Amino acid sequence: MQLPSWQTPNLGTMKRAALWLVQVVGEGNSFTKEQLRDAFRGVAQVDRRMRDLRDFGWKIDTNREDVTLEANEQRFVTMGEPVWEPGKATKKVSSSITAAQRRELLARDGYKCRSCGIAAGEAYSSDTYETAQLDVARRQLTLTDGTGAVQLVIECNRCRVGGRELTVDLNEVMGRIHRLSALERKIIAGWIAADKREFSELESLWAAYRTLPAESRDEVRGGLG
Repeated sequence: MQLPSWQTPNLGTMKRAALWLVQVVGEGNSFTKEQLRDAFRGVAQVDRRMRDLRDFGWKIDTNREDVTLEANEQRFVTMGEPVWEPGKATKKVSSSITAAQRRELLARDGYKCRSCGIAAGEAYSSDTYETAQLDVARRQLTLTDGTGAVQLVIECNRCRVGGRELTVDLNEVMGRIHRLSALERKIIAGWIAADKREFSELESLWAAYRTLPAESRDEVRGGLG
């Protein structure tokens, strides 16, 4: 079936933006806000109409999801519903997060990334100027009754990229818990209650050792002898 042209004026801005992505940008390629606005010169709120495509399964990443992108860039990852076809552009329930919901989620998750524990504005390491930005991520889960679900969690910009395709099976998690010894279950219950893990001196030393170059690792091994 031949697609209508993205330049057809009576299609509506969202449908034209979808066709522009398919016909001009192409899946997997990036584009800038300036290129979008130049293509739709004089069209009001074209950025918003393109964002509406996410409600129909279109995946369009910004630098929050893809850290290789610049602030003014986006990437057309995959196409969703062919909204230009009759009946395909019926408004779905919005997947956007309101400012109030975001504040509640940040408070619930302790104002930190649930994957790595970094706080907003904190530097990733002492030798970099890159700081963490926290946002809402959608995590795919398989619940204990076997049904699939999407739940919201706070993650930093790095972990959001690494966890985009992550799916968690709660039955598998619970199964591993049940296989623990009584002592191990008591330990992890304490970590869960405190919502943090205290590392022992041995674990801290092991983590420090793992970061050493080969020559220094040899010296540490010799010192143990």
